[in-house]
Amino acid sequence: MLATAATVQTAYHSYFRGWNGLSLPNVQLCLFVSALFVVSNAMRNEYSITNYFDLRGHGGRSFPLWNVVFLSATTVGFLTKSIEESSRAGFILFYLAGFLALYLERAAVVRFVRASASAGGVSARRVFLAGFEHDIETFTQRSGRWASGMDVVGAVVLRDAATTLEDDLVLAAASARMLRPDDVFILAPWSRTDVIDACVTAFLPVPAQIHLGPERVLDRFVDAHIDKIGSISSLSLSGRPLNFAEVTLKRAFDIVASSLGLIVLSPLLIVVAILIKLDSPGPVFFLQRRYGFNREPFRIVKYRSMSTMEEGRAVKQVTANDSRVTRVGRFIRRFNIDELPQLFNVLRGEMSLVGPRPHPLVLDQLFERKIALYARRHNVKPGITGWAQVNGLRGETNSPEKIRGRVEHDLYYIDNWSFPFDLWIVILTVFSRKAYRNAV
Repeated sequence: MLATAATVQTAYHSYFRGWNGLSLPNVQLCLFVSALFVVSNAMRNEYSITNYFDLRGHGGRSFPLWNVVFLSATTVGFLTKSIEESSRAGFILFYLAGFLALYLERAAVVRFVRASASAGGVSARRVFLAGFEHDIETFTQRSGRWASGMDVVGAVVLRDAATTLEDDLVLAAASARMLRPDDVFILAPWSRTDVIDACVTAFLPVPAQIHLGPERVLDRFVDAHIDKIGSISSLSLSGRPLNFAEVTLKRAFDIVASSLGLIVLSPLLIVVAILIKLDSPGPVFFLQRRYGFNREPFRIVKYRSMSTMEEGRAVKQVTANDSRVTRVGRFIRRFNIDELPQLFNVLRGEMSLVGPRPHPLVLDQLFERKIALYARRHNVKPGITGWAQVNGLRGETNSPEKIRGRVEHDLYYIDNWSFPFDLWIVILTVFSRKAYRNAV
């Protein structure tokens, strides 16, 4: 962060002030921000190695704290009057560039840690396994233990017989006490409450964290966790919906960005409308029913790029070199220009700038029957762009692998939403080459 601050401040003063140097008040404010951010993260154990096996959640955890420390620095600067002598533009540039640099640094650290873990160089947790042979084999195959930071230090196979279970558990508990693992995993079907109860009783005296191994049903839910409502504990399978503050922030961003987009892009929108009218007979805009949030239908607005106006069950997917696509249509589809009128859908609240892309109703109904959890895409507003699109998963869905890949990316977005994630997707939509792949 300090390197970013020095770079930004030097570049700003060199370009706008004509001298190559750093402003001492700005350096002091940036130093205060960096120190407060690092100390706050250290106090909440953010720098634990277990947090660096996956990039998910880093943006959502860091962005609120980043804003808090900047507000704190602004307050301190105001009270000490140092902010009067500082460059506000330089400080704002550090706010933007600093968070981007922080996120890229976290991504690099995660990549390094995962690579080291895969090679056996990093082990965050020492794990002991106890359970039926089949369940142990399945767990070790599916867990990817090195990539997850787990080092399996021992395992005891339990025989599935009441007469031998007690002896097996005595051996397992003794082995665990000798090996001193950080975690003990009980690997048995959840329906076998007798085995699980006996295992818990046997391992409670062992100074380790006890885990009940995952059931296969949990593979369908990436955000499953124990939740508590009042005095009732439950296993929460799906991610929580956005809270009021998050919905308000996302909606405010949609309104501001879509309004600015319509104003700035109005000359382009007018030119494209004229070209479409001159190129082929028919209306400028194409309206089609799609499912939105909570599966509520709405009419999506697009520039007409084809010679047909299909609706309902008559909808046929666009394919490569489709003869229905007009000359202008091929160009605007190639560069995603045909989607720009959906800024009106965003302004009306039917869509968001970022979210799962909505499909025609007939394809929605087909995919819901064929792909598990597909319907979860309707738990958020559909978007003009999305995590799947910026990863090149757009265009024709003519195979189960293509649609499954798109759905997996959409569900990842839903379960890991954060405001910085939305900003990152918007940036990639404009500048990433992947966002323009597979256009038809």
